Amino acid sequence: MRWTPGGMSGDIEDRRASGGGGGPGFPGGMRLGLGGTLILLVLSLIFGRDFISMFSGSGQVAPTRTGEASRGAVTTPAEEKTVQFVSFVLDDAQKNWDRMLPEQSGVPYRHAKLVLFRDATSTSCGYAQAATGPFYCPADEKVYIDLGFFDDLKNQFGAPGEFAQAYVLAHEIGHHVQKVLGISNKVHSLQERNPAEANPLSVRLELQADCFAGVWAHSTAQRNLIEEQDVEAGIRAAAAVGDDRMQRMARGYVSPESFTHGSSEQRAQWFQRGLTSGDLSQCNTFAGR
Repeated sequence: MRWTPGGMSGDIEDRRASGGGGGPGFPGGMRLGLGGTLILLVLSLIFGRDFISMFSGSGQVAPTRTGEASRGAVTTPAEEKTVQFVSFVLDDAQKNWDRMLPEQSGVPYRHAKLVLFRDATSTSCGYAQAATGPFYCPADEKVYIDLGFFDDLKNQFGAPGEFAQAYVLAHEIGHHVQKVLGISNKVHSLQERNPAEANPLSVRLELQADCFAGVWAHSTAQRNLIEEQDVEAGIRAAAAVGDDRMQRMARGYVSPESFTHGSSEQRAQWFQRGLTSGDLSQCNTFAGR
C-alpha cells in the first residue's frame, strides 16, 4: 500500500503509556469486536476450551493474553511506524467519509476517535482488555485497539501486510458510519425486541461494516494507493475472520446458528462488493428482511 508518514492524526488518543492490568469484564450489551473473536479462538486452542461459545452465552469477556506481561510505555521503531500507518489510514478513511457520506446519503459525517492502548483501558462501553481485540464503542464513538493485535492477525491467522491492517481499522470505522446513519441503533432495537434474531442481525451488521470497508478501499484504488496484492490481502483478512473458519479451528465443526460475524465466503464477498462498487447502496445486507 502506498502511503506517506505524516505524524499522528488529530483523531488519535494515545493511552499506551497508561495501559496495563486486569479489570472487570464488559457488560452484556457490549459488541465483541473483530479481533475479540480472533483472540478468543487463540485462547480456545491454547486451553482446549470453547471460549467463543462461552462469551456468546454469558456476555463475559475472556482474560487477557496468558503469559504476556504489561508492556507499559515501552515502544519500538516498528511500533511507531505502525502508529504512523494507522494514523494515515484513519485520516484517509475519515476524509473519504467526509466527502462520500453526504454525497451518497445526504447525512453529514462526524469523525470517530481512535484510542491506542496497551493491555487494558476504560471506555464508555465498559473496561477494554487486549483480549477483546479492536472494537467500536458507540457510546463514546471511539475505536479501541491494542496494536499487538496486528501480530496475531499475521502470525495466527495468515493475514500479514499493511492492507490487512487497514481493513481491520476500516471495518471498525464502518461501524461508526452505521452509528452516524442510525443503522446500528435500529438493529440493536430489533435485537432487543426479538432475541432469537440477535445473531442473524449481528451477522448482517458485521457484513455491512465489511462492505463499508470495501467502499473505502475502492476510493484508495481510484487514487492508486493500492495494488492487486493489497486487494488480495484485504480479501484474505476478511476471510480469515469468518465464523466458519474460526469455529472449525477451535472445535473441529461448524455451527451456523451461532454465527455473529458471517462466514469467510460472506465476509470476503461483501468486502469485495464494496471494493468493486464504491457505492453505499450496494451494502444493504438487510435487504429482504
